[in-house]
Amino acid sequence: MKLSIIIPTYNEENHLPTLLKSIESQKFDDCEIIVADADSWDNTVQIAEDFNCKVVRGGMPGVGRNKGAEVAKGEILLFLDSDLELTPNYLEELINEFQSENIDIGITKINPLSDRKRHKILHDLANLFMIASEKIKPHGAGCYGIVTKKEIHDEFSGFDESLTFGEDTDYIERIGKDKKFKVLRNPVINVSVRRLEEEGLRKLLKQYGKSTFNDFRGIRTTAEELEYGFNHKSKESFEDNSGVEETPLECETFFEGESCLDNETSLEGKTSFKKIKNGELSENQIKDSTNNTTNLPKQIQDKIKIFYAVCGEGMGHAIRSGVILDELTTPKNKDKYEVYIFSSERAYTYLNDKFENVFKIGGLNTVYEDNVVKNKKTLLNAIKATPTNLKENYDILYKKTKEIEPNIIISDFENYSSVISNILNIPLISVDNIQMITQTKIEYPPYHRRDMIKAKGVIKSYIIRPKRYILTSFFSPEIKNPDKTIIYPPVIRDKIRSLKTSYGDHILVYQTSTNNTELLKTLKSFDNRFIVYGYNEEKQDENLTLRKFNEDIIYEDMRNAKAVITNGGFSFITESIYLKKPIYSIPAIGNFEQILNGFYVEKLGYGEVHTEINTTTFEKFLSNLNKYQKNLEKIENTDNKEIIKEIKRSIEFYSKIY
Repeated sequence: MKLSIIIPTYNEENHLPTLLKSIESQKFDDCEIIVADADSWDNTVQIAEDFNCKVVRGGMPGVGRNKGAEVAKGEILLFLDSDLELTPNYLEELINEFQSENIDIGITKINPLSDRKRHKILHDLANLFMIASEKIKPHGAGCYGIVTKKEIHDEFSGFDESLTFGEDTDYIERIGKDKKFKVLRNPVINVSVRRLEEEGLRKLLKQYGKSTFNDFRGIRTTAEELEYGFNHKSKESFEDNSGVEETPLECETFFEGESCLDNETSLEGKTSFKKIKNGELSENQIKDSTNNTTNLPKQIQDKIKIFYAVCGEGMGHAIRSGVILDELTTPKNKDKYEVYIFSSERAYTYLNDKFENVFKIGGLNTVYEDNVVKNKKTLLNAIKATPTNLKENYDILYKKTKEIEPNIIISDFENYSSVISNILNIPLISVDNIQMITQTKIEYPPYHRRDMIKAKGVIKSYIIRPKRYILTSFFSPEIKNPDKTIIYPPVIRDKIRSLKTSYGDHILVYQTSTNNTELLKTLKSFDNRFIVYGYNEEKQDENLTLRKFNEDIIYEDMRNAKAVITNGGFSFITESIYLKKPIYSIPAIGNFEQILNGFYVEKLGYGEVHTEINTTTFEKFLSNLNKYQKNLEKIENTDNKEIIKEIKRSIEFYSKIY
């Protein structure tokens, strides 16, 4: 016999018939069906017998699968959950691909038994994640068509019956480590969304997020840790416990670690986090309580260990963080702070050239084409990069955290440090400008509402539950929660602050999208001289001087520019404002942060925002340069002292005591 199909069951009378009918309708028929039942008290066994299935005694899912495999006669074993449905030609496609590619263990792609778009997207993401991680760490999204050879199942002693959760993932990983694993591309199986509907998306994401992260760390997660139930009880126990009320957990943890929040302990041993959380302490009280660090416990008095994580996309996060890190790592602070820096891409290179203890981690980047955010490509790249990033960042960020035991994590919109903060219960401080979107009552063009909602969702998923939001901004909307959030003027590099502004004959162009060739064509049509950064080229092209990024040269180009053209990147806009340069902003389509910055540039009279550059809008902009310069000259420039004081206060107040 070619194939044995093994199905563990428990009270599945409502779902099993759908699966068995779909098996019965297959063209491929060189197979047997084995149902391993865990003492169902409904009609499950009778249904199995009516479909001529072989019925054996089962138990928990791993036990049932092993019991079925013991009596199987097929050379290939296919393990299915009972609430699935085979698509037409599923078995034929599965056997053909499995044998033709000489696979030892595989799993099939999934499709939801639902018409809801959200369910479809979630299952597509699961498929992409499985495929992206198959060569890094074999992984399955559940027992949705696990196929292997019987001899290999026996060689690896089947499923680990001691596991109460993730026994299917463990099975795939153990075999896939030494044998050939693949996510089969042709067969697709329909899966029930009942658990998603019963328990809700948030709870399932939490359960599978924790278990998947632990899987990549080589740690198995129990059903009890995840509050994951199989309802394997007798009929009598259901009836006996029908009136029992479950006791809710006092606090909710996202991953393993210590308590969610120490509500009665602070650095001084007097002020509780609960008081801050409940708004009983004002901002000034927080500042006053942390100004005197001589009262800090001895564990913190010696040296505070800081993990400073910086988003690697573009250069703005790195430049801003570099200013703050310059202060935290000065000789006078080296006896007070021990700083470790984590970043990716160009930001890593920039920071690694300036500081010690800089570690390279994986990061995610937005995909732009012709100044348009490509959401699908960005998402696909993120999915492809996530398995590698998880593995590499675990090896670096997680292990360094366990080794060094930082007292605090500071994140400039770097998401993996936020995950580590929640896993290991290390206080997190968010220092960036992007949280203006989530933490303040911003104004924005109403036709960009969809972009705003999308941006809020991404931002909230990146930085999770920080103790403190320290925002930088050139505009000042109302703060939603003043007890947790504060706004300071933008962080400006010392070299920019030392420049003496003049107005030459060139316009400085700074782009974040390297393939926006249409902009270059348009600029050539004007009679002005342009110095252009962002295309990673050094050449003269008619009236365009293209330059690679060079920190020293760009200072002079900014100082002498009569105006600037840019997308909507925060750092470049704020440095232009500091140097009193009128701004022509062309935000990347779909990038709400840039849209918001451009909106406020125009609202405050510092320049204009447009979706493109053309003769009419550009000539209008040039005719108003004097007006914009006068508005900019009214701004009183500040230094970085106050925000650095705030960061130090927050470090000392929120740092964890080991």
